Parts: sequence; structure tokens; C-alpha cells
Amino acid sequence: MILTPEQQALLDGSRGETMAKVMKTLVMYGDAFGAERMVPVTSKYGHTVISFGLKAIKPVYELYDQLLDGGLASAQKFTADPRPLDPRVPSSLAEDLVFKKIMYTDQKPYEEQLRRLGITSDDGYTCTCYLDEVGNKPEEGDVLSWAESSAVVYANSVLGARCNRNSGIIELMGSIAGFVPEFGLLTDEGRKASWVVEVRCSKRPEAQLLGSAVGMKVMEDVPYVKGLDRWLGAELSDEACAYLKDFGAATASNGAVGLYHIENLTPEAKKQGEALIREGAQLYVIDDQELERVRQSYPVVWKDPGAKPELCFIGCPHLSTSQLISWADRLEAALRENGLDKVSVPTVFTASTPVLKALEKTIYASKLRSYGVILSYICPLMYMNNPLCKKKAVITCSNKLRTYTSARYYTEDEILAIITAKEAAK
Repeated sequence: MILTPEQQALLDGSRGETMAKVMKTLVMYGDAFGAERMVPVTSKYGHTVISFGLKAIKPVYELYDQLLDGGLASAQKFTADPRPLDPRVPSSLAEDLVFKKIMYTDQKPYEEQLRRLGITSDDGYTCTCYLDEVGNKPEEGDVLSWAESSAVVYANSVLGARCNRNSGIIELMGSIAGFVPEFGLLTDEGRKASWVVEVRCSKRPEAQLLGSAVGMKVMEDVPYVKGLDRWLGAELSDEACAYLKDFGAATASNGAVGLYHIENLTPEAKKQGEALIREGAQLYVIDDQELERVRQSYPVVWKDPGAKPELCFIGCPHLSTSQLISWADRLEAALRENGLDKVSVPTVFTASTPVLKALEKTIYASKLRSYGVILSYICPLMYMNNPLCKKKAVITCSNKLRTYTSARYYTEDEILAIITAKEAAK
């Protein structure tokens, strides 16, 4: 790797031994992927995927102490993934004991480390850091040092920024140094599509289900998706962005997609069109039958597959303001139709604290609470990692949550029907 004089000086110890180790780590990371140089991180803020004080990751805290002792607060402030706990979310006494006495015992000291390292604020915990209310929205062409898979794929695809799927430690080191190795999705060649996905469904496909199908087929490759603009249009409206947020999260978790292109819609696809498609790209056709095949392939890991739902999580990744408003309207209509005042299954809507604060300025926050909905900043995945919570019959419309936990996937319409039924459906 060819370094600039400034970078070489850092590697040689101009800012101390700890910074030299950070630079050495980044150089070795780049060498492993054939990077020839470092490029500056140009986004306003960074983001860290590690937001949980899990006892098992003590080496992370020790590493962060070394960085702080070496005077290496991040060169750019950053946001972090959601917190793992929220007292508003239903849990039993036994579950709370596991959460607080066994699992997340280091949450408070870890958050203090993040504060000293440079987190933007106490409200800066969310997987949707790029939403306007949160304020960490990269510009087109910005180079990032992030790791959160759903945020990386959104930034690359919808915003046109450039970021590889880094690890939780590498992302912070890139923010500290202000440089990252140039390879993969940071390069023009690495952003070309090796798959063409043709969507031939009879109606707009469920975002999370379509993303799952694409992710499981193309894995870490870049897909160029045709036919989706038929329903989403040619402009990145709030509705289109919310759809792509959930679509991308499913591609990234059910596969390992870090970038997708949507014909006539996403920035690079609008500018370059089919020039983004590699010669010899593979074809994947998705129709109604293919989506149903994918849906039927999901295992049901509940001990009792016929159990009545005990809890519902909506918002993985975190919901946007427009999605919360849409859910409020749909819930109101469904509850009225079924003669109910409140949801029949304990239901948690998750969103960032800034989004929830914005919602409080509207009628919709009180509406949702009046329907029995819990509004929370929690990470559902971190909640479900509790072994006792895994035994619950939890339902979700998130394919990311389904993939990583024991939660059972249903489409949004199915979820709506279940949580507004007079007797919770099996």
C-alpha cells in the first residue's frame, strides 16, 4: 500500500504508539483486500455498530480504554446502534435478571466510553442514523467508515455514499484516523452489478420479503434491480426511501449485500443506467411464485409452532416518522373494523429517540399509545438474544429479526390482522 507522507508519519509514530497501532491495523486490513492506498473519510459523522454493554466482549472495552488513554477520541463524532434495553418493553422478572445481571452488565460504563470517544449525543443510538431527524445523513460521494449492515447498504444504495461492510472495530479506527483503505465498494469497479434482478410480480412485493429473496440469491454481490420502479416511481420520496430501507436491511441480513441499484430510482442507476451492469451478469427473475417459495423456506423455530403470539416487534431497522404515521392510520382502521380499542397482542414499535420526539409533536404518538402500542428506542435483536426471550412466541415483519432470532416472520398485512384480531391468531 502506498501511503501519503502524513499517513506514513502516523504509522511511524508521529502521534504516539496507539495511533501507530491504529494505522498499522488499517494498513493490514487494506493489504488483506488488495487496497493500494488510503482515502480520506469525508462524511460529517461516523457510526458504530457496537452499542451494547455485553459482558462477553470485555476485550472491546479494554481496547477502547487503550484508545482513550492514548488520547484518541474519534476525529469525527459518531452515532451508535440502538440500546439493548428499555423498561417500557414487556419482560418478566427472570428475563430482567438475565438482562441486567448476566448479559448487559457493562452498559453504563460502555456508554461512558462512547461519550468520551465522541458519540454525538445521548440520543444518538439508532440503526437508522441517516434519517433526517437523527442528523447523520451522508452526502452523495461521501466516503464512510461504518459497519452496521442496514445503514451501510442504505448509504451506498439510496444516498450514493461509499462504504465497505467493515467490522465494528475497524469502523471506529477509520473514524479515528480519518482514512480507510480503498477497495471494494469504494471503487467504481467494485460498485458494478454482477446480477440483474427482474421483478415480475403482479403487485408491489413486500419489501422485507423481496430483499430476503435477493440477499439469499446474490449473497455479497451487487444486484441491479429492474421493474421495482413500477411501484416506487422515479423519485426518492419518503415512501420509496422507507421501502428501500427495509428492502436493503433484508438483502444485507439474509445475504451480505452492501450495495444495490434500482433502475430509474437510486442515484447511480439514474445517472449510469445499465452501464453499471458487468458483462456476463447473472439473471434472477422474481415473480409471485418465487416469493412464495422463499417465504415457505423460512423455518419456524418456536417450540410450539401453533402457539398464540405473545409479543410483536415492528421496526427492525428502526421505523421512520412516515412509517409510524402509516401504521397508526392502518391500526385505527383495522381496530375500528374489528370493534376493538386496543391491539390484542403486546406490540412494540421501535424508532430512534429523535424520531420518537418528532412524533410527539403530532397527534400520532398519543394515538398509537391509545391503541396499546409501546413506542421504544430498543434494538429488538438485542432483546431477543436473551435465552429466555427466545422461548417466547414473538412475531415480526422484519426479515432481519427473523434471521438472527427466534422471531417468526409475517408480512405487514398479516401482522396487522393478527394484532387487531379479537382473539390473537395462531
